[in-house]
Amino acid sequence: MKDLPKTFNIRVNAHSKQNKVVQEDDVLRVYTTVAPENGRANSAVIELLAKHFKLPKSRIKIVKGLTSRDKIVTID
Repeated sequence: MKDLPKTFNIRVNAHSKQNKVVQEDDVLRVYTTVAPENGRANSAVIELLAKHFKLPKSRIKIVKGLTSRDKIVTID
């Protein structure tokens, strides 16, 4: 997957009705059913992005915004 950006912005909507990843302009919106408590939503976001990009979870890292809805994510 050489055309993937190394770093990109995401916006998380936690506690949604369904799990999905949607591309909107230059931001990925990640919807997760998990509540944002004790880092569980961040784990769910990494899992959803891994499924979306068909990559192992270990390659995806949240580098900024661990407690924010707006995050910066990198792919190693």
